[in-house]
Amino acid sequence: MAEFSIIDTYFNRPQHHAVDLGVGDDSAVLTPPANQQLVICTDTLVAGRHFPLDTDPHAIGWKSVAVNLSDIAAMGAKPHSILLALSLADIEHDWLKGFSQGLYACCDQFGVSLIGGDTTQSPHLTISVTALGWIESGQAITRAGAQVGDYVCVSGQMGDAAFGLAHLDHVLRKRLDYPTPRCQLGQQLKGLASSMIDVSDGLAQDLGHILKASGVGAQIQLDALPISAALLQLPEQKQWQYALAGGDDYELCFTISAQNYQKLIQQKLDINITKIGQITQHTDLTFVQNGLDHLLHFSGYQHFAE
Repeated sequence: MAEFSIIDTYFNRPQHHAVDLGVGDDSAVLTPPANQQLVICTDTLVAGRHFPLDTDPHAIGWKSVAVNLSDIAAMGAKPHSILLALSLADIEHDWLKGFSQGLYACCDQFGVSLIGGDTTQSPHLTISVTALGWIESGQAITRAGAQVGDYVCVSGQMGDAAFGLAHLDHVLRKRLDYPTPRCQLGQQLKGLASSMIDVSDGLAQDLGHILKASGVGAQIQLDALPISAALLQLPEQKQWQYALAGGDDYELCFTISAQNYQKLIQQKLDINITKIGQITQHTDLTFVQNGLDHLLHFSGYQHFAE
């Protein structure tokens, strides 16, 4: 089966009305909505590095899309479409069928179209997705706006995916294989959150990016971390390791003023929000439990070993 036959069989279907030209030509063509900016991101997943080798192809397809939509959500944008670059060692029809079904399942749930990409042969399974979204001009939420006194908040639970990776037979593996991008919440935070990031490499490390970009610090209350019942059975240090450094949660971490926080919680939210700390003037990240400081050092996920 040639490249174009793979595309026609597994990755070509009618586009939604907001795509002028999609799969099948040299490039896709879109018409930007009036008074909106394009938000664009890309992520690459490598077999054995970003997902276990035994991962179901449906889950790989879902996650390939979800991790990119999470970045779009972290800017407060509405996701629109994706491009897929797929490198395969061999053509396995059962794998391609499952992968494409998982990819389209995530696309359909979040109103996204596959509008183009590339397929090639490689010794290693590699999936690169580029996601596009739209946001009103000047409304993108960046990492650089946190203000002293803002609350630090997170969506969902921390550490589930890392626990699932360490315990592949546990029910929490689903949180590793099928992350949920918080697209609705991201859009609800427009005009409310002062800064935001998605938690992909570990909460402590990703929050650190906000602190560095904003020139502030933060104090985190360890007892406030939202963690699942499975993690609560572990010693505290292990709980904190998963929750603060595990990565792959794809929840949103954001800062918000007390006034805007009240506005947020009055909305109908599709996920729980937890206040875990506060932005401080000193440019460091500290951890507190029962009024006592804890010296914790977590590096988070590293893409390259030093």
